[in-house]
Amino acid sequence: MADFTVADVKTLREKTGAGMMDAKKALTEANGDIEAAVDALRAKGLATAQKKSSRTAAEGLVGVAVEGTKGVAVEVNSETDFVAKNDKFQDFVRKTTEAALSVDGDDVEALKAASYPDGGTVGDKLTDNVATIGENQQVRRMKTVEVSNGVVVPYMHNAAAENLGKIGVLVALESEAGEDVLVPLGKQLAMHIAAAFPQALDADGLDPAMIERERAIAAEKAAESGKPENVQEKMVDGAIKKFAKENALLSQLFVIDNKTPISDVVAKAGKDAGHEIVLKDYVRYQLGEGIEKEQSDFAAEVAAAVGG
Repeated sequence: MADFTVADVKTLREKTGAGMMDAKKALTEANGDIEAAVDALRAKGLATAQKKSSRTAAEGLVGVAVEGTKGVAVEVNSETDFVAKNDKFQDFVRKTTEAALSVDGDDVEALKAASYPDGGTVGDKLTDNVATIGENQQVRRMKTVEVSNGVVVPYMHNAAAENLGKIGVLVALESEAGEDVLVPLGKQLAMHIAAAFPQALDADGLDPAMIERERAIAAEKAAESGKPENVQEKMVDGAIKKFAKENALLSQLFVIDNKTPISDVVAKAGKDAGHEIVLKDYVRYQLGEGIEKEQSDFAAEVAAAVGG
């Protein structure tokens, strides 16, 4: 019998929307591997397309901060939502995010070594927080965006406090246009990013491993069609182009009208302002995003080590 639990079936159903029996069958055929079962269900048309699982997998907060033409997003995890609502924890996330503005690159260890506004380092304050609050906390990740001329616009979806919440977005717009044009545009783009979950700025930036996974799923679907091989190849290529279009920010359709590509939205704003506007970069941090996969990878490594 395949090695999986009732909880695994529940997780698979939550990830895919598949029925109970379909989920159990997929797990059985995948020998309990949830990600493989997701792919199998999608290939059979029994699952909705997944976008890296938008479910929150950990507690804590995302913080965003902007200073001049530089912005940074930081995720800090806690064990419970109760701690995430704690004023002391929120103050720590806010000040740690502000401290991240002085860090070069996106190195969490460098952030922990950075000076904390109240004295000592971010790492020292983190250790003190764990001891005081009595719950494990981790500075998980950070990402910086910057422009030479223009603005970085922050946005927090369902904010728990100012610039703190569960989905934080930064939009970097390079342009000589005024803030009266760039800031409203940046806010609209940020709200789109929060809702549409792009995986990269453009198609070239999409993770090659993600593309290969989609290609394998598309190939299996095409094979099941029974059509000639040359037709199947065109079906696969078409599916990949569609995936890239839907997951690259610049080619996504603007959520406000669901018909205009983001690249055209930006181009029109620049034309109206009389200055070219370039969407240079963005950040979308959702609390807990990817943690389930990280834990799964870690468990696999441990199992392999023990087996070896």
